Amino acid sequence: MKISIVKIGGNVIDDPAKLQEFLMLFARLEGKKILVHGGGVMASKFGQQLGIEPKMVDGRRITDEATLDVVTMVYAGMINKKIVAKLQQLEQNAMGFTGADGNLIRSAKRPVKDIDYGFVGDVKEVDTELMEVLLEKDVVPVFSAITHDRKGNLLNTNADTIASEIATAMAVKHTVRLYFCFNKAGVLIDEHNDDSLVPKINEDIYDELKRDNVIHSGMIPKLDNAFSALHKGVSNVWLGKAENLILASKGKKSGTNIERHRYDLY
Repeated sequence: MKISIVKIGGNVIDDPAKLQEFLMLFARLEGKKILVHGGGVMASKFGQQLGIEPKMVDGRRITDEATLDVVTMVYAGMINKKIVAKLQQLEQNAMGFTGADGNLIRSAKRPVKDIDYGFVGDVKEVDTELMEVLLEKDVVPVFSAITHDRKGNLLNTNADTIASEIATAMAVKHTVRLYFCFNKAGVLIDEHNDDSLVPKINEDIYDELKRDNVIHSGMIPKLDNAFSALHKGVSNVWLGKAENLILASKGKKSGTNIERHRYDLY
């Protein structure tokens, strides 16, 4: 089975016109597919309206009890169901999930080391058998960034991580492509200039750009997950603008491709 796993970022979700444009492209994507969405921008907005200020460390959200309630409402409720409804309008048989539904994604609460992330989960297990049943029935699973520990607790889990872990688990038996779609052209030397796109990147270049602080904040977990997926058997990993999804799926030049082999940036 060939499977496309697509993660869509919060900056696109926050713009109704951009989200609709992306979902129309996603509906055109051929073959079996899974969508994973974030929603951090909207969660922060709703949290602030409730007097809950977002706390971030290196692009990762600190999740206390009040924040967990907010992200569950926003990710698993409002955003997830709106996306499912719009995909159904586009004749995609979408079903919305958290990791708790059907025990599809089990996580463990992240242990406290240098930073206490609170109610944040690290993925431990993906039920690939149930996922395969859904895909074989032409269901399009839509995952929000909420998992569970099977002890009755929901956990906030980075959406890039969820996409990477699903891709890795499914790649054991299937050919999997992983796409990270967001509001940037890909990995950029100058984050304000799309012409500074890095068309391909390996871990040596990634480490170099991190040392120079070219890559920072939310791009760090995104690229960590991208390289992890590639090393664990995912066929292709791509990052780029949401509107370039179809171009990327056809192998046309756009965005940044994640690569294993070594070479210099310059």
